Amino acid sequence: MPPARQTSRKKGSSPRSRGGSAPKDPGLREQLSRYLDPREVVVLTRERVQEALDDAVERGRMTRSDATDLVAALFERGRSSTDELISQLEAVVTGTPTRIVREVDRARRATGIGSSFPVAGYDDLTAAEVGDRLNDLSAPELRKVRDYERRNANRKSVLQSIERKLG
Repeated sequence: MPPARQTSRKKGSSPRSRGGSAPKDPGLREQLSRYLDPREVVVLTRERVQEALDDAVERGRMTRSDATDLVAALFERGRSSTDELISQLEAVVTGTPTRIVREVDRARRATGIGSSFPVAGYDDLTAAEVGDRLNDLSAPELRKVRDYERRNANRKSVLQSIERKLG
């Protein structure tokens, strides 16, 4: 079970990126973790929230004015939280498409989602594109790519790049 998360956010935090790599902002990481974890997210429509608060008003548990203010505050917080997350993601997802795909590959490998091969769409990449993607691979992943390359396209430039990285 994941540790409890704090819901308050630091004001003025901004995503820090090192050449387009994964975000270093703990607030962004925390928000993404919450939004991607189905145990942490509840989806309620404005209509459902309004119904619940209307019911509370009918039962005399709160005033109509308080209910209206509460709905407005809840949805404003949700909207601002979403807007902040989107702006942080837009700041992180900058760079060339190759860099973005490289980051997606890194995230896919880290989460264990998808194919176990270290480079997505490998067979469709040119030798130069493969060379760019090798920088983020560990030694075992490099060996897996090397073995696959030898059995298939057997491109000398790719194999030399892998051998250099394996040192």
